[in-house]
Amino acid sequence: MRRRTGLAVAGVAALAWGEWVNRRWSRALVRRHGGGASEAVVVLGYRNPRPRVNFVNRWRVRAGVRSVTAGDARGTRLIFSGGAVGNSIAEARLMADYAESVLTFDGTVLVEDQSATTWENITNVIPLLENVDRIKIASQPAHALKARAYLRRQRPDLAERLVRADDYRPGEWMVGKPLLGLYGLWTLRGLTATERKALP
Repeated sequence: MRRRTGLAVAGVAALAWGEWVNRRWSRALVRRHGGGASEAVVVLGYRNPRPRVNFVNRWRVRAGVRSVTAGDARGTRLIFSGGAVGNSIAEARLMADYAESVLTFDGTVLVEDQSATTWENITNVIPLLENVDRIKIASQPAHALKARAYLRRQRPDLAERLVRADDYRPGEWMVGKPLLGLYGLWTLRGLTATERKALP
């Protein structure tokens, strides 16, 4: 009985930790509010071994679309970034097709289809971000935080325009969040403490 209770407590603690750490990452290196009328939502691709958009990329597209400021689909550029890493079709093109054909997104869609790494994602989308007022990066929270840190390294002036994407919601991916949290700790090990700290 004690063992069962201990396992239940450990399970609840793991779920709570997963929620907490993913929420924290989603709010790091962003401004609370962004001014101006124009925005860009950058959706980062995930390795897609088949010529059909996979589960992770479908979720990232949904997170990107729901990150568009309400009622402003036409004033937002939705940028999909990711090259042909897993097969001959670029992740960005698969995601863009999904956004338009399945989610019926009818705003501006841009495709960056040359990147093979997160660093390249950021490098290659920078020309598409120059003249927008707000920038959102949508992915799993740890991955999006890593991308925001890379933007700060490459273009600190553009990083000042970063605001939060809608890629964290309480209870979403709840069972998987502890694993995502552990994986995130591993992928973020190269970031400095300053890069992980939420801006005021």
